[in-house]
Amino acid sequence: MKTYYNPEDLKKFGNVSEFEPNLAKKFFDYYGEVFKEGALTEREKSLIALAVAHTIQCPYCIDAYTVDTLEKGCDETQLMEAVHVAVAIRGGASLVHSVQMMNKVKEVSM
Repeated sequence: MKTYYNPEDLKKFGNVSEFEPNLAKKFFDYYGEVFKEGALTEREKSLIALAVAHTIQCPYCIDAYTVDTLEKGCDETQLMEAVHVAVAIRGGASLVHSVQMMNKVKEVSM
């Protein structure tokens, strides 16, 4: 199946340094630090990344963090629960903006 996003391109992620090695190094150093064990486990961070990947709809990230969470011992139920958390927050964020619309309706109706 041909898609706009080529799954094989994920393997080329490290190549983004080709045009700007200094900034890429800074990014990858930062990225590596972020995902190290800290107050959150690497597993928890991976589940967060999977949820965020769905929120921003990045197919590369979805592929990468689906594999990463499975490798870190998560099961399908945990992956889907993380996605549902992202969906709830995204949906709620859209819905809460209806207050702005309601305020505007009341303002222009007066």
